[in-house]
Amino acid sequence: MAVDLDPVRRMVGGDHALASVCVVRADGTPHVSLVNAGVLDHPRTGTPVAAYVTYGPVKLRTLRARPATSVMWRVGWRWAAVDGASELVGPEDTDPESLRLLLRAVFRCAGGTHDDWDTYDRVMREEGRVAVLVTPHRVYGNA
Repeated sequence: MAVDLDPVRRMVGGDHALASVCVVRADGTPHVSLVNAGVLDHPRTGTPVAAYVTYGPVKLRTLRARPATSVMWRVGWRWAAVDGASELVGPEDTDPESLRLLLRAVFRCAGGTHDDWDTYDRVMREEGRVAVLVTPHRVYGNA
């Protein structure tokens, strides 16, 4: 049964789609970062997921080894959070064209726009950016 992400959708546009992401380091401690994140339909299953883009070998190793993730959006005193398992979709996981389109879709669902998509695509490719799709197990908050 799909988890209702409507509370998250209401939060995404409120403050530049800024969200805190918490993952678990190898030593069991939390690692938190700030990202732009949104909601989109999973490219393979069609089920709504929380999504953001990241890069960097340490974060990617962490997510592959321990996919448990929490993502929380806040606007004023309202907030919504998603707990779930992360799935990474990067250069090693799909073909270049599918990845290019997915990275654009994640950028858009997090409120992004771009005047030069060719430059966006080039930078994402050069930096080895990866889409992170969080399948929600729980949604909570006061949104």
